Amino acid sequence: MKALKRITAMAVAGVCAIGMAACGGSGSSGGSTAMTYPSIELGKTGKDIKASIKLFSNRTDMAQDSYPGTSWKQYIANFNKEYPNIKVQVQTDSTYEKDALTRLQGKDWGDIMLIPAVDRSELGHYFLSYGSTDDMNKAIKYVHAKEYDNKVYGVPNNGTAVGVVYNKAVFNKAGVTTLPKTPGEFLDALKAIKEKTDATPLYTNYAAGFAMGAWDQYIGGTATGDAKYLSQELLHTKDPFSDPKDGTHPYNVYKILYDAVAGGLTEKDYSTTDWEGSKAQINNGKIATMVLGSWAVSQMKVAGDHPDDVQYMPFPISVGGKQYTSSAPDYSYGINKNDPKDRQEAAMIFVKWLTEKSNFAFNEGGIGVAKDDTRLPELYSGFKDVKFLEDEPAIKGEEDLFNDLNSDSELALNSNGDARVQAIVEAASNKSKSFDSIMQGWNGKWNSALKTEDVDVKYTTVAK
Repeated sequence: MKALKRITAMAVAGVCAIGMAACGGSGSSGGSTAMTYPSIELGKTGKDIKASIKLFSNRTDMAQDSYPGTSWKQYIANFNKEYPNIKVQVQTDSTYEKDALTRLQGKDWGDIMLIPAVDRSELGHYFLSYGSTDDMNKAIKYVHAKEYDNKVYGVPNNGTAVGVVYNKAVFNKAGVTTLPKTPGEFLDALKAIKEKTDATPLYTNYAAGFAMGAWDQYIGGTATGDAKYLSQELLHTKDPFSDPKDGTHPYNVYKILYDAVAGGLTEKDYSTTDWEGSKAQINNGKIATMVLGSWAVSQMKVAGDHPDDVQYMPFPISVGGKQYTSSAPDYSYGINKNDPKDRQEAAMIFVKWLTEKSNFAFNEGGIGVAKDDTRLPELYSGFKDVKFLEDEPAIKGEEDLFNDLNSDSELALNSNGDARVQAIVEAASNKSKSFDSIMQGWNGKWNSALKTEDVDVKYTTVAK
């Protein structure tokens, strides 16, 4: 059932009248090297290169010798079997996103980093182009994730789909044998878990911050069944946080969180949640569910003695009776535009090796990024009847509009909007504000941003 109502008959392809800066401005072309990602033949290209490079990563766990999966040390050792003269050093950071943005302001941050929240128009100012969009589209999936002006500046480390991490043993103990497909069914499952087990039904991971912003990842194709919604239709939608009355769209994503907290179905004190500790707790059955991307599953499986109990389910929203999941890239590898040529080429070879030969994505429970990698990890066994959707890119000329609306509205959707989602938990717990009043506030900010950017409004979210 469609929740977007057409307001004008104007073709969707029509481009709104926005300023030159918002439509792309003067974006830099970025650094260049004779080598491109598609031109690299692993094991042949660059065998004469001697260089030492640094990778800046968020995966602190993989830097530990005790890491039960494949560690950075092991990946580098395998890489050096083919490229013994390219030395790789990995530096990790537990507050990665914040510190990566700080480091980016200086040119000497290393050679490869996982690209933080940088506007598309700024990618070329910091990062090297891997090649043209057309050429890269033949080599990798998610080619539009870090693309600007027909150049690709980032290669994803793996693909993910979004759903809910859950403990199957806890669900069975609570008598929940059929996975919930709607918000109502999910809340009923959480209530059964609270009544029949000692587990926390839904763990918010409020204190971790990023786990709150993660809820934004569900408002696109997962909640609408529409691959165009997030990057195209939302940008022309008035009141996108209103209730369509059919259990879909952004309103019902965030309402699940509000209702769970308000109903006492989450941890007792949201301010004391512990991200690292939560991994073991869901493994041993003290936590029943966490709303996180599929990347989290492998970390939780290895955090205790019950890996088989940690499973992944589709997010509990159905559109016209069918479930969808947004398939998107995780962080993307960016190469320092200001590097000398030998280190740029060494970095590009290492990124391609990680993507095509290391098995990194599969090891971490992710979707392979190489175009010809069709494998799906076992963790998606519950997604057989779910349609995977990759969000379509913005319409040409509107590549920066999402960022502009995000900035004007100060909502920071899918861009470190942790505090905004944390406020839902706070309001529900303290009973200080109703959910509808929160959504009305978000609508007001978004609608004002549409006016600021002089956007042609084509849709509104209404009940059918």
